[in-house]
Amino acid sequence: MKKLTFLCLVFTSIISAQTDQKIYDIINSVSEDRIKTDVKILADFGTRNTFSDTISETRGIGAARRWIKNEFDLISKDCKNCLTTFYQKDFVTTKMSKRVPKDTWIVNVVAIQKGIKYPNRYIIMTGDIDSRNSDGSDFTKDAPGANDNASGMAGTIEAARVLSKYTFENSIIYLGLSGEEQGLFGGAGFAKYAKEKGWEIIGVFNNDMIGNITGVDGVIDNRAFRIFSEPVPANETERERNMRRFYGGEVDGISRQLARYIHKTTKTYMPEMNPMMIYRLDRFGRGGHHRPFNDLGFAGIRIMEAHENYIQQHQDIRVENGIKYGDTFEHVNFGYAKKLTAVNAINLACLAWAPPSPKEVAIGGIVEASAKLKWNKVEGAKGYKIYWRDTTSPTWDHSRYVENTEFTLDGIVIDNFYFGVATIGENGHESVVVFPNKILR
Repeated sequence: MKKLTFLCLVFTSIISAQTDQKIYDIINSVSEDRIKTDVKILADFGTRNTFSDTISETRGIGAARRWIKNEFDLISKDCKNCLTTFYQKDFVTTKMSKRVPKDTWIVNVVAIQKGIKYPNRYIIMTGDIDSRNSDGSDFTKDAPGANDNASGMAGTIEAARVLSKYTFENSIIYLGLSGEEQGLFGGAGFAKYAKEKGWEIIGVFNNDMIGNITGVDGVIDNRAFRIFSEPVPANETERERNMRRFYGGEVDGISRQLARYIHKTTKTYMPEMNPMMIYRLDRFGRGGHHRPFNDLGFAGIRIMEAHENYIQQHQDIRVENGIKYGDTFEHVNFGYAKKLTAVNAINLACLAWAPPSPKEVAIGGIVEASAKLKWNKVEGAKGYKIYWRDTTSPTWDHSRYVENTEFTLDGIVIDNFYFGVATIGENGHESVVVFPNKILR
């Protein structure tokens, strides 16, 4: 009987570790040439500064956002109107920030691919439309923004092209955001819009600079990339803070779990890539468009290159002492941008095919040689996976597949590990892990 149980456990482990051929197909469908073409078009608008020309058809942010909207419309036409596209906008004035030189509309470009089972659950991939030169308020001089952030915007458009060929249980939003360089206005406006609509946001993938492999530090690397995530939600309650003090979870907020999900999916399907989980909201003292979503309690992370080159970032185009400054087309590595676009696409797909996470996960096992977990049943779940890790480990390193909604891990001392639970769908795709939010008495 023991031998049979052991074989069953091994078989279950093998089944749960199987991969989905469609994910490999998605990776192979991402086109370097299309990304290159789109970056060139965006850079050739001259400047996409938030306050630049909105009338011209060839220069300025107005022409850029109309082109992006048209690309989404063409993708939708190709997939028999599978995308709903529109502009979402908010008005900003000079009174709101010193970075705002004149009153203007902050206009985002939105394309929604509705899920067939959970249409009100959304995964969002974003790229920034706007660009800047040395002076973020200068909207007349050239600011091609080829890497920052035509690369992220082109990647978002390409992800839409690839994923529009599939049908998903959950909804996906492909989003072009404006006003990033002057104060994250576009993200703040859309996060508020999502909140008012009552959308359930599974996660936000903010792609900001995904095309540079030559760092200012001299490192050249076309495989590593960073995933920035805050440790716990900015709007957590006093009860949640108190629970964390006594039961742990200092690095286990919803955004950190999203980062771990991306890390695991990438290492499973693209093992040649080296995802770096950075335990920080964003780069030191700097910001990105995932932050406004975090501020409202949504899970959100930033995906970007591992090695930045500040000579080609937020710079007027010029030559000084033989050094070429400026964020121009020739500095973008499109093979690398393709890889990071694929990272986004496969994670969007895996989450869009996955069932919801458990909402409540309870844990107990004080002064026992075991850990007890119990969670709510999720409709459409084939089973669940209990994860645990050393308290100092950045990743979920151990797991056990079960088909009921409570389980005791015998011999696993609760004091020495952190735990979480994910839902497994009939198709084998997993939800994001949920860290325990209740205590079993």
